[in-house]
Amino acid sequence: MSKGEPDSGTKLWQHAKQRIPGGSMLLSKRAEMMLPAGWPAYFDRTSGVRVWDLDGREFLDFGFMGIGTNILGYSHPKVDEAVRRTIDKGNLSTLNAPEEVWLADRLVELHPWADMVRYARSGGEACAIAVRIGRAASGRDKVAFCGYHGWHDWYLAANLGSDDSLDGHLLPGLEPRGVPRVLAGTSIPFRFNDLQALQGIVENDPEVGVIYMEVQRSTPPAPGFLEGVRELATKHGIVLVFDECTSGFRRVLGGLHLHYGVDPDIATFGKTLGNGYAITAVVGREEVMQAAQSTFISSTFWTERIGPSAALAALDVMQQEDAPARVHRIGEEMQQHWTRMAAEAGLTLSLGELPALSTYTINGYDPLLVKTFLTTRLLGAGFLGGPVFYASIAHSPELMERYVEALAPIYAELAALDDAGLRATLPAGTAHAGFARLT
Repeated sequence: MSKGEPDSGTKLWQHAKQRIPGGSMLLSKRAEMMLPAGWPAYFDRTSGVRVWDLDGREFLDFGFMGIGTNILGYSHPKVDEAVRRTIDKGNLSTLNAPEEVWLADRLVELHPWADMVRYARSGGEACAIAVRIGRAASGRDKVAFCGYHGWHDWYLAANLGSDDSLDGHLLPGLEPRGVPRVLAGTSIPFRFNDLQALQGIVENDPEVGVIYMEVQRSTPPAPGFLEGVRELATKHGIVLVFDECTSGFRRVLGGLHLHYGVDPDIATFGKTLGNGYAITAVVGREEVMQAAQSTFISSTFWTERIGPSAALAALDVMQQEDAPARVHRIGEEMQQHWTRMAAEAGLTLSLGELPALSTYTINGYDPLLVKTFLTTRLLGAGFLGGPVFYASIAHSPELMERYVEALAPIYAELAALDDAGLRATLPAGTAHAGFARLT
């Protein structure tokens, strides 16, 4: 398994599964989620949208871009320089890092409805903190939720009452083993844009103290939906939490809720905030956030310095480069390319997600077969990709043109096949499925 050995990443991945349960700490980065065999799995270095694997092969990332973390592109020089300065000065001590106060000021400035901020280092942690604060502030235990919000017990508890409670929210048939059975019934799912269902939940269960949801994942909010949710929360004394760990900073500088003009009581941010460095934030109204003082939410490494230093630099670059608006436009451009090229090949597709987090399915085909086929062919052409594109400002027009030129013949090949033909091109089988989100 030496670095220079051909196919080093694949071999290291097989070894990793003997040492790390599942091979990786992130389900989305398991090699089998991309391809059943042959995925490079590990990287050596990055720059812009370029990723070099352990064998020195260069790929252009036109797929997940660090699972949505690198809105400015990989290894952005200004962000990395800020981190290097922090390392030179010292990352953690008995005293606090001033950057966490400066970052709180910036986040509150971006969200005029908010007053206070708490930090974590992962999205799941931020979501768990927000739920804890929401429950403490409302004095009630139950959470009505929509969408995906991490791996913690409060969320997976929705799947304790029956086998399919989380269908359309996380993984259909998810087994919540290890989640205490006593949490059954404490988290209640509802579907996005179904205001009537949410109204039924909160009006029939006075123990609901938190509404937790994404502002948008796939379908945009229907006219009046977010406003209706806000009205319900206010009427029933419920804390409204918008999970912007994924959507934040991908259309406007701040949360997507600013674009729609509806303010929550708490919003969570992650992914793009540190452009690849670990920092997440829970932003909220003072009267709600002060409830954090009446419970216990504390961690040593939430006070390290690299995360907020990276976030401050990333916010500066986002503002200077107009990054949120640019990635939105780049995503729209990609969707237009996909739609045009599919039509030229005689295919039709259905688009999903936010433009800056674009996905699609080819109509009339098994989606998993298509995903595996596209990922295989794009990898052979030098791209990390598939039926997905997470935009960054490093996705230049020149690189976009290279991608489009590589994808056109792949669409043409696909159009000449049916599902049986596709399966024949994939001797190793299909990639694993997961995160089937319908909301």
